[in-house]
Amino acid sequence: MRRTFILVAITAAVLAAAAIWFLAAPQTIPESALTPHTPDLANGRIMFLIGGCSSCHAVPEQEDATRLGGGLALNSPFGVFYVPNISSDKQDGIGSWSEAQFITAMMKGTSPAGEHLYPALPYTSYQRMRLDDLRDLFAYLKTLPAISGKVRDHALAFPYNIRQALGLWKLLFLDGKPFTPDPGQSTQWNRGAYLVNGPGHCAECHSPRNFLGAIIASKRFAGGPSPNGQGGVPDITQGKLHDWKVEELAETLATGMTADADLVGGLMMEVVSNTRQLSAADRDAIAVYLKSLPAPK
Repeated sequence: MRRTFILVAITAAVLAAAAIWFLAAPQTIPESALTPHTPDLANGRIMFLIGGCSSCHAVPEQEDATRLGGGLALNSPFGVFYVPNISSDKQDGIGSWSEAQFITAMMKGTSPAGEHLYPALPYTSYQRMRLDDLRDLFAYLKTLPAISGKVRDHALAFPYNIRQALGLWKLLFLDGKPFTPDPGQSTQWNRGAYLVNGPGHCAECHSPRNFLGAIIASKRFAGGPSPNGQGGVPDITQGKLHDWKVEELAETLATGMTADADLVGGLMMEVVSNTRQLSAADRDAIAVYLKSLPAPK
């Protein structure tokens, strides 16, 4: 009886481990899932700007925001992430990627090599993006200069350097749900909600995180630590911005000037350098949505 029990227990453990391994396997989007599409480069540029792609992926200490050779170091409690080259270079960037591989990386967090990508790439937000917007973004990125040079590997402590474990993290925090418009809200509000929660990934910086590095849902947009380790990122709910008007929020996105006649600082200046290039209608939509965010309990 004892031997039988041990064999059953071992078998159950092996089957459970196999099931977890299967569920934690990297997910991909096949080419066959993509219907014919004519890229809209103007829309791709909008996605590039609201996504702040150059803020992380541009080569550090140079002014050309289209030189996406990567190399920026992002410090975190898990170690240092080094932002990769996403230029059109076929050897060192994403120039040889297929459209499906790009979309897979952005929505599923899986590399062309079939490995899990770390959520330093905010695919938990990018999964909300419309497929056509991602395809337009990819087409726009391919028009930018090819920059040679590989970026060094991440410097992460054990066990965070075990990529397969990210599959379990994704089971917990990557739900695969696209953005769904709220029929009870205006078209303007829904546009702002999409830009903020999808390509803009604002919550990724403006929210506190749990010990696993995931956003604490109940405190979404309530402020968090700065990605560069210097200071913090403010609360952008009505807990902090209750006295701000929609027009003042939109003005901040255009000029960097705050409602109290100050200038935004730190990394937010890089955000403003992108949002000022958006249309006034998109900045207004973002402001309308932000103004609707309730203070966290």
